[in-house]
Amino acid sequence: MAHPKSKISKQRRNKRRTHYKASTPTLSNCSNCGTAVEYHRVCPECGFYRGKQAIEKAVNA
Repeated sequence: MAHPKSKISKQRRNKRRTHYKASTPTLSNCSNCGTAVEYHRVCPECGFYRGKQAIEKAVNA
């Protein structure tokens, strides 16, 4: 098993990890109902994906 020659300090370790930035998902508008939807995902409101019915959504009456 590898054994480090010297200890890496917490500061040095943390500096190495600072370059990662969490990004917000890209949103678009649903072509059917107009709600905000993530790219490449079925619309949670109406169930459409790329202009076609992908899943059946129950109608609350």
